[in-house]
Amino acid sequence: MTRPQMPNAYTPGATPLPPEDEARVARRAALLGPAYRLFYEQPLHLVRGEGVWLYDRDGRAYLDTYNNVASVGHCHPRVVAAMAAQAATLATHTRYLHDGILDYAERLLALFPPKLAHVMFTCTGSEANDLALRIARATTGGTGVIVTDNAYHGVTLATAEMSMSIGPAVAPGPSVFPIPAPTAANYPDGVASGFAAAVTAACDRMAETGIKPALLIVDTIFSSDGVLPDPAGFLAPAVEAIRRAGGLFLADEVQPGFGRTGGQMWGFERHGLMPDMVSLGKPMGNGYPLAGLVLQPRVIAEFGAKARYFNTFGGNAVAAAVGLAVLDVIRDEGLMANADKVGKAFAEGLRNLARRHDALGETRAAGLFLGTDILTDGQPDAARAGRLVNDLHREGILISATGAKGHILKIRPPLPFSNANVDQFLSTLDKVLGQN
Repeated sequence: MTRPQMPNAYTPGATPLPPEDEARVARRAALLGPAYRLFYEQPLHLVRGEGVWLYDRDGRAYLDTYNNVASVGHCHPRVVAAMAAQAATLATHTRYLHDGILDYAERLLALFPPKLAHVMFTCTGSEANDLALRIARATTGGTGVIVTDNAYHGVTLATAEMSMSIGPAVAPGPSVFPIPAPTAANYPDGVASGFAAAVTAACDRMAETGIKPALLIVDTIFSSDGVLPDPAGFLAPAVEAIRRAGGLFLADEVQPGFGRTGGQMWGFERHGLMPDMVSLGKPMGNGYPLAGLVLQPRVIAEFGAKARYFNTFGGNAVAAAVGLAVLDVIRDEGLMANADKVGKAFAEGLRNLARRHDALGETRAAGLFLGTDILTDGQPDAARAGRLVNDLHREGILISATGAKGHILKIRPPLPFSNANVDQFLSTLDKVLGQN
């Protein structure tokens, strides 16, 4: 399947730029090569961040409704202070004894069900998912992986092969079996039963080619598929199906984790299930490269008996200090509860706005993770979504689009987002919809 281009991407030569930006874009292309992309028709030159705001070189403030990496807010002073203090004291890896990584592991694991009792540290979510695949293969003896058909799980060779959303160059791998995303349109007789049946059918297709199942991996908010959080609990039958076939379940929490969905720390908790493994990343270090894999001890036993694991930077002393500071801020500033309260107001505001603008379709949301369909005559319209993203950018709002058809506004602001920030977003969207 050919994927649409990013609807809000910069196309060289399509939009006149100031001479200094033309030179900067040309320099970037010469140095970084052709695979990189820039957001927006008019590329944004950022120089500073603070809280929910990003600032360009001219000092203009942009409301950030997209970056979940800076989950507790851009350049949070407590996180920056923890990073600087530890970097000025000791920065080394996990082959030496150090209390920092142990203190962080204890704090982190205490946020999970007791059965998820081990954590292995990496630098990126891609590495965490790659490691999970290695472990699943060792534990199950299988190689087959089931993903949704517009998934994103990383940029290593193995994870790119199970990331349909990044394009056809490397995906899918020969042991990767995509299934339709869990929507009512794909499973009209019931999302829970239909999605579970699709997992079983994928396992049957594996058997026909002599492949044994190893892993079902899903982003528990299904963000690249269009933000699909509901109905709560629909994922549990699919997990049962992969386990019946001898495989494991990996909950990819790189995007929905750390309180973003409101009311719970992890997206999988909304579905009342117990993962075999949970991958973490992005918001874990609030911009510092920190990620990890949380697992049940039985899952790692076979792998640990036969293989060593080492990651030069994963779980280093600075990363542990940053991770602890992020957890402190989430707790002390009540950010999970804020995601729940403000997220509900945000979703309600978008639905109210849709009553006056036919371009707005369904809004799906869990906490401060929202997806809104953009339509023309009731049909998905990626071009219109792209125009809205760029119009919002020009009005000082940063956002992006997602979904297999590229027509869904993807909204995931930093967790300190306020009701006043929601009002600014909604009034600005109302304005640009009136012009679009």
